[in-house]
Amino acid sequence: MKILHVVGARPNFMKIAPIMREMAKYPNKFEQMLIHTGQHYDANMSQVFFDELDLPRPNINLEVGSGSHAWQTAQIMQHFELALMEFNPDWVFVPGDVNSTIACALVASKLGVRVAHVEAGLRSFDRTMPEEINRLLTDQISDLLLTPSRDADKNLICEGIDPNKIYFVGNVMIDTLVRLLPKAEIRWPSLRDQFQLNNYILVTIHRPSNVDNSESLSEILAALVKISHYIKVIFPVHPRTRSRISTLNLDKSSHNLVLTEPMGYLDFLALQKKASLVLTDSGGIQEETTYLGIPCITVRPNTERPVTITEGTNCLVDSKSAALVEAIRAALINNHYNNTKYERRPELWDGKTAGRIIQVLCEEVM
Repeated sequence: MKILHVVGARPNFMKIAPIMREMAKYPNKFEQMLIHTGQHYDANMSQVFFDELDLPRPNINLEVGSGSHAWQTAQIMQHFELALMEFNPDWVFVPGDVNSTIACALVASKLGVRVAHVEAGLRSFDRTMPEEINRLLTDQISDLLLTPSRDADKNLICEGIDPNKIYFVGNVMIDTLVRLLPKAEIRWPSLRDQFQLNNYILVTIHRPSNVDNSESLSEILAALVKISHYIKVIFPVHPRTRSRISTLNLDKSSHNLVLTEPMGYLDFLALQKKASLVLTDSGGIQEETTYLGIPCITVRPNTERPVTITEGTNCLVDSKSAALVEAIRAALINNHYNNTKYERRPELWDGKTAGRIIQVLCEEVM
């Protein structure tokens, strides 16, 4: 069986890596090919992930780069079509909800190649989010929908998807976390000394709704400056976020607010594991903090991962400075007095999802 895997942005790498590792155990059953669309092309956003996740080098890099949603999606489709026709796979595996996901799923579907959507069924029910459109459309045209949580199954069934296409397999990104956590922990002493860490908050903000809106970004940064008077704040800055901060000339004057370059997976995971709290707008980090038992504040009005709230450590908070400061202080106080890790984890978030995916592929659809 010929499998073509697609990656484009850094969250994709953590989802595809364990699937490729599991398939590699069965060389007589699977012939694999990896295509990187180049949606994330910066070395800190892409290359380091191939190194740390033990992903094989892509057979093809489409080198699409950045652009508007329409331009980027169209470019990926044009370049991917040629690669797809050359390899002629039995299945195309597309993870997540980025532009690469929908672009490659569309091309494969139109050429009659079966599509497997990894992390299917997630819904924020907010169609102003580009990712929500990508998720909805990819699920409608996929032949195999591999879901990370029970609510995702329900979403798909409510949308009229054939239940025979839906398989609840668990969260494959947790497979990567479980495998690499020991390596990440080895990096902790160096990071602790480098940033002089004891108690600290870890931050990642990159969504256009927070970054491109100058008012929202100003409010978030003001909250970080204020809270940094009480606890150190480590903020690896996404390139688009750094550009906006620079353009707006926002006040970031606090020695306790440390803005760094984007980090590789292992360093960031090590910092997550030891953080007092994580502030984010990333979907994947909501999941990782839930598994690690670290309090998480998500700067968004909604989430496509509600299981991280109902069964995890996540909460949603408005981007206003006062709301963020209040939520951070409350979470830190609660964490200080309880001083225990949150032990509850969602169903099948156990580090064995890739194996279940291979089982589905071998037993149900081969």
